[in-house]
Amino acid sequence: MEPLDADDFDTGDGTADTDNCVRCPHCGEENVIFLDPGSGASQQYVEDCQVCCRPWRVVVSYDADGHANVDVTQLDE
Repeated sequence: MEPLDADDFDTGDGTADTDNCVRCPHCGEENVIFLDPGSGASQQYVEDCQVCCRPWRVVVSYDADGHANVDVTQLDE
């Protein structure tokens, strides 16, 4: 499936994912993170682990159905 252009990404129907469970790349603990579909179909930002407080890079991409693909990696410190 072809990625959406940010102008074509419609979150108005409320079906886009707004949270996701990820595993910290540092300590391995599961964290629930909240997503903002209104920020576009492709996003990248930094978030800290809720358990060990170390930072990760979060990469989010939404498909045409509003399902989020979320990848977290260690942030180069």
